[in-house]
Amino acid sequence: MTDSAGHPHAPSRKRRGRWSPHRLIGRAAAATALAAAALTGLPQTANAATARQVERLDRGLTSTHSSSGNLVSWRWLATDPNDVGFNVYRGGVRLTSSPLNTSTNYFDAGASESADYTVRAVVNGAEQASSETALQLRSGYLNVPITPPAGGTTPDGVAYTYEANDASVGDLDGDGRLDLVLKWYPTNAKDNSQSGYTGNTIIDGLKLDGTRLWRVDLGRNIRSGAHYTQFQVYDYDGDGKAEVAMKTADGTRDGAGTVIGSSSADYRNSSGYVLSGPEYLTMFNGQSGKAMQSVDYVPARGTVSSWGDSYGNRVDRFLAGTAYLDGSRPSLIMARGYYTRTVIAAWDWRNGQFTRRWTFDTNSSTNSGKGYDGQGNHSLSVADVDDDGKDEIVYGAMTVDDNGSGLWTTRMGHGDAMHVGDLDPARAGLEEFKVSEDSGKPGSWMADARTGQILWQTAGGSDNGRGVAADVYAGSPGAEAWSASDTTLRSVTGVSLGREPSSVNFLSWWDGDTLRELLDGTHIDKYGTSGDTRLLTASGVHSDNGTKSTPSLSGDILGDWREEVVWPTTDNRALRIYSTPYQTNTRITTLLHDTQYRTALAWQNTAYNQPPHPSFFIGGNMPTPPRPAVYTP
Repeated sequence: MTDSAGHPHAPSRKRRGRWSPHRLIGRAAAATALAAAALTGLPQTANAATARQVERLDRGLTSTHSSSGNLVSWRWLATDPNDVGFNVYRGGVRLTSSPLNTSTNYFDAGASESADYTVRAVVNGAEQASSETALQLRSGYLNVPITPPAGGTTPDGVAYTYEANDASVGDLDGDGRLDLVLKWYPTNAKDNSQSGYTGNTIIDGLKLDGTRLWRVDLGRNIRSGAHYTQFQVYDYDGDGKAEVAMKTADGTRDGAGTVIGSSSADYRNSSGYVLSGPEYLTMFNGQSGKAMQSVDYVPARGTVSSWGDSYGNRVDRFLAGTAYLDGSRPSLIMARGYYTRTVIAAWDWRNGQFTRRWTFDTNSSTNSGKGYDGQGNHSLSVADVDDDGKDEIVYGAMTVDDNGSGLWTTRMGHGDAMHVGDLDPARAGLEEFKVSEDSGKPGSWMADARTGQILWQTAGGSDNGRGVAADVYAGSPGAEAWSASDTTLRSVTGVSLGREPSSVNFLSWWDGDTLRELLDGTHIDKYGTSGDTRLLTASGVHSDNGTKSTPSLSGDILGDWREEVVWPTTDNRALRIYSTPYQTNTRITTLLHDTQYRTALAWQNTAYNQPPHPSFFIGGNMPTPPRPAVYTP
């Protein structure tokens, strides 16, 4: 199962401020760091003044078994030298005749599913310390055992149980291996527009072997549904361990069993909504689940009807994200509202304390009347759209600058889906593709992410609920775009290309080439002009979030730069991580060290989940992939 990507390596036509081989940590310094890592088995590097803080990761080594043998796959870290090579070992036997320096995978034909593998980096001809032993995906996937919370009965007598829902990743205990944070939904979770009581939302911290580090119960005063709980997992303070941030209330019980606020308070009204009582923002310790600090949630709900209705639909529309607002260290983004008023608060977590960096409010005297209200999506994106080295918050049809001021608005209104990335490598900067819920607006549009200038648009007339942009077709340069209410696949310039893909949902780099595949429900397909080809049909698992049919998580979380997919098993007793069995000849630095992609994994669970995009173009005839300037704690 080999695949010859064979794409030409032309010079990049993009200027991306934090990406340059010349700004990387020097090779000598990296070699020294790798030598020092022999004490811990984890690659390290020194701090660089212009670099961004990222996770200190292990190799993410996996062995994915198929009927033909094992695909051994590992990470090329941003802290590795440009010319690093790798030797692959099965047990104590070296399999590579010379160090691999053009890919980060190796196919061991005919090998047993139980074979043990390690890799060793080779720097300046010197073999470094051995990696961790590979995770064995013996059936093409890894099962992470999970335990559902006990069900219950609501005050009106409705019984409920629990299903595994959205997940995120972060190194919770500092060992260099990513851990999982899982949200459990009660079976009576509600959309904001639906009345009725719900069970509590439960959050678990998990290691990949199934060890549960902690369980947080958000309590009766946090209603369950797609728009209520957006959780962020990231190392905000740079101590090498990820924290977990989310909105809490009286009765939330942390991972150490301590209750926040009043344990007896019950603010639910007879319709099941929570429209009174205090609201908090809490930072939890990622290793123990202990609540480290709770502050008032910004903004407060105030008068419920001021958000657009009186019964509690629009007031409790929350979004969350993580952004490098200073260009170096991550900040927490927490927001409320998008149909009418929007308020976005940026927080720093340093030395065990929250500090609010800024607050953007569409009702403020600075922003009122400028067209920023009512422009939010059911998700957000984070990217350095103006190439100043600092991140902006793309909130749908408007963008907020790194300093909390409005950057631009298209006034195109609310929508369900959007994609921000280097969609057109022939243009300078990033682009945004978005669909519209307003039938009086264009059904979809592509814009310059720096200015909001509309590059092309499609006809309106309906609530266009789904849209995707990615390079799925080799016959057209750059990304293609398509949406639920359109009838054609479109080029990055808006020209019709013919047959639409079979799904309008998620994406995955799955096979050996650099085109992206279609992820929908519990399967992965490859686009073709006459029909799509099924590459993976996952069995014994379920997708999440009703008709959205999304995975718990999808992204580059193990192995090389290709993407894994995480689905819960049908009995909700395991999170099943699928990884590609296809070999690739393309070498790209782990996408976890591209901070636009990494922060996208953090916000992926926000409301209507969307797939991640890196800060650079991956696709047919792509330029040489850039290497990020980063440092690890």
